[in-house]
Amino acid sequence: MPPIGFIQDDLDLKLLVLYIMDRAAGPITFLQLFELALCDAGVDYFSLTQAVDHMVATGQLTREGDRYAITDKGRRNSQICESSLPPSVRRHCDDNLIQVNDALRRESQVRTQIIDREDGTATLCLTLEDNTSPLLHVALLASAREQAERWAAVFHKDPSALYMGITRLLDGPEETKEEII
Repeated sequence: MPPIGFIQDDLDLKLLVLYIMDRAAGPITFLQLFELALCDAGVDYFSLTQAVDHMVATGQLTREGDRYAITDKGRRNSQICESSLPPSVRRHCDDNLIQVNDALRRESQVRTQIIDREDGTATLCLTLEDNTSPLLHVALLASAREQAERWAAVFHKDPSALYMGITRLLDGPEETKEEII
């Protein structure tokens, strides 16, 4: 039976990976890459794993932790070869990348860091940025790491709620404003 999809061999798969990675707004996990690559019926998990490992070994992709990013070499190769991918595959990838890129941009704007302290407490650092500047940077002392993790999860769900709450608190009650004026 002939292969299905436009991705027929290892080279096609690598071109697809480079195309996706070149357009991702930041480093992505293997699972995100796999979901994006499923835009073609010729993609399977094991072939993608081998292709990505080879691309890391040849310096076209880098891996930091559980995330992959494209290198300058990979970006050049992608731009040279992108026309080899059928327009329908590129269009499908571009459509799928919209949602992933939105999530990556949001993730880069909302960050948390937990710093364990010797006394068993933890410091939670919360950062909220827009595209050009920081809007909020707060460090809070939590009684334990677990508490800091819960607070971080709440912050990630709705970072603007904390920002608005702080600005409302700092603005104070309306009568205080009138007394100052």
